[in-house]
Amino acid sequence: MNVATPKSRLTKATTVAETGRPSRAEAEAAVRTLIRWAGDNPDREGLVGTPDRVVRSYEEFFAGYEVDPVGLLERTFEETDGYDEIVLLRDIRLESYCEHHIVPIIGRAHVAYLPHRRVVGISKLARVVEAYAKRMQIQEKMTAQIANTINDVLQPRGVAVVIEAQHQCMTTRGIHKPGVSMVTSRMLGVFRDDPMTRRELLAMIGRASAPIGE
Repeated sequence: MNVATPKSRLTKATTVAETGRPSRAEAEAAVRTLIRWAGDNPDREGLVGTPDRVVRSYEEFFAGYEVDPVGLLERTFEETDGYDEIVLLRDIRLESYCEHHIVPIIGRAHVAYLPHRRVVGISKLARVVEAYAKRMQIQEKMTAQIANTINDVLQPRGVAVVIEAQHQCMTTRGIHKPGVSMVTSRMLGVFRDDPMTRRELLAMIGRASAPIGE
């Protein structure tokens, strides 16, 4: 059943048409420039195919710009036999890229909602995470985007998103502090207003999750 979607808090990535997307040849030329700037020769055997490979990698890394997260959630199901408890998808692996340095953010997301008459296929929740992760991001914004989109489209009694991730802009450069993870959360509806429901969710998430990177 499709329901009209409030648009007040849904965030939209700037489109290619709005920014003027360079051609593939221009993108490959930019990679060649960076290789030269780093001090190497883009025409040597080991690097001659690198610009093409980097551009194809970027198509995969940033595929989220081509996905509409709202559209992923539009098909819902009302035959739930009255189910009205927490739905939690735990340990969704995510790979994103820091918008300040374009280096990886690797971690996992826990996504929960408390249904109000209808539910959505669980794979769609993982796809929403993927749609926002596969963009240049900061973790705080990504956490809010995922939670706000699920809340605005499904209109459940509550939504919670918790993300734990390691940022290579901190672990492999700059301060060089490996093993440090960042945790962000966004609680809406009953997860924000009802401490008992929030505690129940956090107990369900637990600390038995797989190590980041597995």
